[in-house]
Amino acid sequence: MSGLREKILTTASALFQTQGINSTGVDTIVSVAGTTKMTLYKYFGSKEVLILEVLKQGHQDFQSWLNDKLSTNTKKPGEKIQKLFDYIEEWVTSPDFQGVGFIKASAEFPKEENPVHQLSSEQSLQFKQYISHLAAEANIQDADGLALQLSLLFEGAVQAEQMKRGSGAMKYAKTAAKILIDGALTH
Repeated sequence: MSGLREKILTTASALFQTQGINSTGVDTIVSVAGTTKMTLYKYFGSKEVLILEVLKQGHQDFQSWLNDKLSTNTKKPGEKIQKLFDYIEEWVTSPDFQGVGFIKASAEFPKEENPVHQLSSEQSLQFKQYISHLAAEANIQDADGLALQLSLLFEGAVQAEQMKRGSGAMKYAKTAAKILIDGALTH
């Protein structure tokens, strides 16, 4: 990936997180990135394509970080599902946390036929499937049901933290997740 393309992507990501996607114009992105509209459109074609790339990169970065944490610090499948919310809490409470792209983007692009909304919905589903996979590896019988419960806790707590940092929502979501996971592991 070219250095300038990466700079535009990083700049857009930071601006979208802090100012909102719809509130951030192409002029602002190119000004902060120190480039031109022509260069932005050369690499991305349109603002929508740039938004989709930002969402893809953010989701991939989070999934890679979470996979690394779980793979490095846990060996047994049951431990992975139990540690999931410990690492999510670590991520959400870090000073760098600015929200979850697919949650923010779905709010800014509420029409289901919009490509940004569709990608956001797909990423939410991918995360739920990731949790379901962890649950299935831990021999949890209703892995999909548990995954839905945990993804609802995750999305709700993240939304609360996006609205008010330090709300404590993630701490309580983690406690609820532990109850659900422990109950599922004993059945």
